[in-house]
Amino acid sequence: MTSAPATVTPDPAPPAERPATQPEPSETENARRSWLRSWMVIAGFLAVLGIIVLVATRSKNPATTNRTQSLANNPEQVLRLVLRLKGTTEAVKSRAILAPLLAGQQVGSLTIIHMATAGTKVKKGDLLVEFDRQAQMRDFVDKQADYGKLVDQVAGEQAKESAARAKDETELKTAEDNLRKAELEIQRAEIVSRIDAEKNQENLDEAKATYDQLRETFDLKRKAAQAAIRILEIQRDRTQQTMMHAQANADLMQIHSPLDGVVVLNTIWKQGTMGEVQEGDQVRAGVPFMQVVNPATMQVRVMANQQDFPSLQVGQTAKVRLDAYPELVFPAKLDQLAPIGEGGDFSNKLRAFVVIVSIEGNDPRLMPDLSAAVDVDLSKQDGSKNADSNTVSGAGNGSL
Repeated sequence: MTSAPATVTPDPAPPAERPATQPEPSETENARRSWLRSWMVIAGFLAVLGIIVLVATRSKNPATTNRTQSLANNPEQVLRLVLRLKGTTEAVKSRAILAPLLAGQQVGSLTIIHMATAGTKVKKGDLLVEFDRQAQMRDFVDKQADYGKLVDQVAGEQAKESAARAKDETELKTAEDNLRKAELEIQRAEIVSRIDAEKNQENLDEAKATYDQLRETFDLKRKAAQAAIRILEIQRDRTQQTMMHAQANADLMQIHSPLDGVVVLNTIWKQGTMGEVQEGDQVRAGVPFMQVVNPATMQVRVMANQQDFPSLQVGQTAKVRLDAYPELVFPAKLDQLAPIGEGGDFSNKLRAFVVIVSIEGNDPRLMPDLSAAVDVDLSKQDGSKNADSNTVSGAGNGSL
């Protein structure tokens, strides 16, 4: 019996090589990552909670309060809180120069013939500006001549009145003597004839009438003469007043400096445009076209809004910086705080308070009407103010 031949099974072919790819994460790996993310969230929440508790604990801890007070007493360690305000520089001592108002005249405008330039240093009494005063000088000369004539007329009338008075007094004295003589003659009526007695009586009546008439006309002549002289005196005094007004107006056309300082020209409306005056321009009476300032003491006028104002108090230190000269920094101090606020530009419900900051020191470039920034140091306040100042931002931008 023959056995069947054994069959040889060939080895299976090796599978084709697959491209290498990233192995997919297992379910264990996914669970592990989810667990880590959960713990990170929990750790972050616990950290935030710990910070809040720590801050609350330090605010109630006396040791932390003592440390805060010690920091406030040490300027090198305290956090400096600064409030910035915007304002304009101005001189503490200044005088406005106005175009003169002439007495008794309706003058529309005055012409400048000489004027000190802006920035000129002047002393008290120096000539600042001179207007054209020919009309006033002409009036003064004319009225002076009229006044001289009236003075002479008054003197002439007074001399005539003196001569007439002397003549009338002489006539009156003669009439009085004749009256006394006639009275004596009438007493001889018993020893003279009847015809002589009647003549003496007629002479007495005539002398008495003449005396009474001269006495009455004497008083009337004196009153008439005094009235004529008084009329001339009134005309003389009126002419004198007009002459003095013309002289005063001429003097007003020359304006002298009221104090030592620097000349500053104001910007006014002239000839249809805004600008500074110069020689040859015409200025309406009463317009402040110039000012003399004393730059030795300067200050800054700022407007603080109702949010920043409670953080301010008199005596706080500050630093003033000029926008035109950023390199200039002046130490300053809050000098005045307005007790009543003013209405804002946008709403009457928003109030603004005037704050005056006095500048310590000076510089030739420190002039009025320059925009300035005032950095107020809020860290040097009392305890109540210092506690409230922690809520104020480092640089307040709410100034009006």
